Parts: sequence; C-alpha cells; structure tokens
Amino acid sequence: MQKKIQTIFKEKFGKEGTLYASAGRINLIGEHTDYNGGFVFPGAIDKEIMAEIAPNGTETVRVFSIDINEYVEFGLNEEDAPSQQWARYIFGICREIIKRGGKVHGFDAVFAGNVPLGAGLSSSAALESCFAFALNDLFNGNTIDKFDLARIGQSTEHNYCGVNCGIMDQFASVFGKKDNLMRLDCRSMEFEYFPFKADGYQLVLLDSKVKHALVDSPYNKRRQSCERVAKLLGVKTLRDATMEMLNEHRSDMTAEDYFRAKYVIAEKQRVLDVCDALVKGDLETVGKKMYETHEGLSKDYEVSCVELDYLNDIAKECGVTGSRIMGGGFGGCTINLVRNNLYDKFIETAKRKFAEKYGHEPVVIPVVISDGAHKVEA
Repeated sequence: MQKKIQTIFKEKFGKEGTLYASAGRINLIGEHTDYNGGFVFPGAIDKEIMAEIAPNGTETVRVFSIDINEYVEFGLNEEDAPSQQWARYIFGICREIIKRGGKVHGFDAVFAGNVPLGAGLSSSAALESCFAFALNDLFNGNTIDKFDLARIGQSTEHNYCGVNCGIMDQFASVFGKKDNLMRLDCRSMEFEYFPFKADGYQLVLLDSKVKHALVDSPYNKRRQSCERVAKLLGVKTLRDATMEMLNEHRSDMTAEDYFRAKYVIAEKQRVLDVCDALVKGDLETVGKKMYETHEGLSKDYEVSCVELDYLNDIAKECGVTGSRIMGGGFGGCTINLVRNNLYDKFIETAKRKFAEKYGHEPVVIPVVISDGAHKVEA
C-alpha cells in the first residue's frame, strides 16, 4: 500500500511528500456505556489509512483517493465544501483546525486504506485522525494537543458528515499504542493504558455482513430508557447507579427500562474487572466477561440479532476464550479472543456452520493491537 501511494503521488504531483497513517479500532468491552458516563476500552489495530501529503504553496487542497479512484480539489473556506462524502471528512478536518485558530494552507495528498468498510472498525475516524495528525505536523508545529485532534475528528463528523458520534473512535485512533488497550472514562475524559500482550491468543473479528433495517430508532429508545432510570434514581447518569439502587426501585419502572439499566450498570463493572484481569495477565477472566457482555447485550439490552447470537454460540462450542457482539448492534461483527491452538478449527467451523445456516460465510478479520496516528518512516 505504501509503495502504491508513493508511486501515484509522484505521478500526480511530480514531487515527494511525507507519509502519515492512523488506525481503525476495536473495543474489547464497554458497549453502550459512553452516553451513560461510563468506561470504554478500545485499542487501535493494524488496519489503517495511510496518506502522503505535501504543502503546495496555494490555498487549494488537491486530494486523490486510491480506493475510490477519485480526485477532488477544494478551497479552505466554508463555502468551498466538496460534494463527495469522502472528501468532506478531509475538508471538515481543515475547517475544524482553522475554526480553533490553527493554520491550514493548500496541500496535495494521496491516500488509501485497508480498514474493512462497514465492519464497525471506524475507517472514518482513521481517515480523520490521519489528516488531523498530518496537518498538525505540517502547518502547526505539533502544537495542537492530542485530545483536541480527537475532538477535531469528532466535530468533523458532527458538522460536515451528519453523524452525531461520541469521542471513542477518534480517541482510539489518535492515542492508540501498540500492545496496549485504553480505558477511557467518558465522564472525566481521563484515560489509562493497560497491557494487552496476548501471547498464545489471537483477536479475530467475524463480520456477519448483516445489517438489519431498523423500523424505529433503537439507539435513541435505549438512551431514553437509561435517562429515565437515572432520573428516577436521582443520579446524573447510570455511571453513578448501583444494582442495589436499581433493584430498590424496580417496581417504579417498566420491565424494559429495568433491563436496559441492569445491562449498563453490570457493564460498567465488567470493564473494571477486565482491567484488573489484564494487569494480572488473566485472559481467561477477560474472555468470561466478554461472554457476559454478549449475554447482556442480547437479552437485557436487546441489540443483538440471531446471526450474531449464532456466531457467539459457535465460539462457545469451539471452546473460544471470549466472544461478544462489537459495536452498536443489529448486525456487524463479533470480536473473539481465541487460543492459538483452537484458531484454525474455530474459523473453519464458524465459516462452514454460518454458511450452511445463512447462505454466506462471515468475513474473517484478524487484528493486532497497534499504534494510532503517526508519521511513517519512508
């Protein structure tokens, strides 16, 4: 990929630039906790967006996307927004830096990526973080704080791409560190690295390639459930609620609201338990907590689907250490922590059984915990 980017950059612009990259991400545990003031536990992965970039001495940005095979030029004022969706991510990063008092001038760029699209690995956050990191380096002497780089990516989604996302994806892409996961406190924005040296194990995603059409807005409904319960319990968010408080007021709420809150409160504790287990090198406990999360997301929070539950069942049958749905739900991936000696058998079984039942194999995406946004040595 690097060689291809460099060759095309030279062909298109007749010079050489600097190479930058940023990663997609996984979230090991801590799902639907961000808007409840809880913890998430992401890590950057070895699937990335890479770009070669050079200032061009003008106020015009010229970008070529290898994967989409499309070239776009745009200016740096608000009215210069490009119509192409992929280019709006880059335009948004430029605008958000400028709006915060940073500097951006015209530049030339060629980029490509190997972050699987539609698998919940945040290819858009990787693109945003790659360009935010690069423009900070090229035009601002790296004076923009890393948290601000993550917020610049988040604001790009909100203001230029129509996605009202949280901060986790951009945070993971900017702060990612090889062999480490990060516990991010979504209330205080404090974070801590935890070692993830999974010797003897592999992390692999199985993408069901299923996305269920949703009749109502299930995310908003679940969020409203959580907010209702928090209000009833007299806390700001469910982060401050305990299972005892919840059970004390069980008769004051609907069964649906009770089970939604039960999942969130239990998940808060699971993230902390996984952190403790990783410090001890206890991956079996990590796996156990992953299965508990899947059960909670499937039965209490009801955001799974039959295909993902089936992949989770296959993992259990094959003796996989941990498996759960990853992401918002209603389709997408399971994330699996698998012992090396079981890996081949598990993958073969999952592909065969899933294809027999649903007519297509899941896509297998092995991942390694890697660095986030960085400059690439040419």
